Amino acid sequence: MPGIDIRERQHRCVLPFAALAAEVRLLRRAAAAQLDQWGVPTAGDETGLLVTELATNVIKHVGEGTLATLILEWKRERLRVEMHDKSRTLPALRGADCDAECGRGLHMIATMAVDWGTAFTALGKAVWCEIELGSEASCRRVKRAVEALESYQGHGVVREGRRRDAALEESAIELIADLLHWTSARGLDPDDVLDRAQTHYEAEVDAA
Repeated sequence: MPGIDIRERQHRCVLPFAALAAEVRLLRRAAAAQLDQWGVPTAGDETGLLVTELATNVIKHVGEGTLATLILEWKRERLRVEMHDKSRTLPALRGADCDAECGRGLHMIATMAVDWGTAFTALGKAVWCEIELGSEASCRRVKRAVEALESYQGHGVVREGRRRDAALEESAIELIADLLHWTSARGLDPDDVLDRAQTHYEAEVDAA
């Protein structure tokens, strides 16, 4: 956006919703529309995954139909995503075997975000995470991807050269397959998610 220094930009959007499966897609669309309005549409797909996971956790662990609030805050080079609900139980990372649906959500959030956490509020709790925006985000994403792949499904053994590259490639394929299972379990279309991810990737490459 010519003439505007992104470092001085700060925006906040509050989206109340009912924790229902039918509301998750609408919430995701509302978040994408807000990002588009702010001029950061390339963050839409990544934010959509985070919104889906956070909203789904409210449905599963707080209660279907519970009133909750999604807050988006764009400040400088980061976008903050917060989910507020009325529960006082804070989620925590824990190990999850390959057949477990529960427990993977926070691991995904921790991998995608540059920072995340939980906090008690006056009415319950908030789960928040932050993602990078701007030209440096791609390099940081590659670094985070390598760190995630090195520890994914036991491939954290130290390797060098081609053996390491082959192990990372194998982990990447397994991770993508697991994410497609995750999207299907959440009622999403895996092909649609792949198309959106490709569009997101190409937009960031063009902007770099």
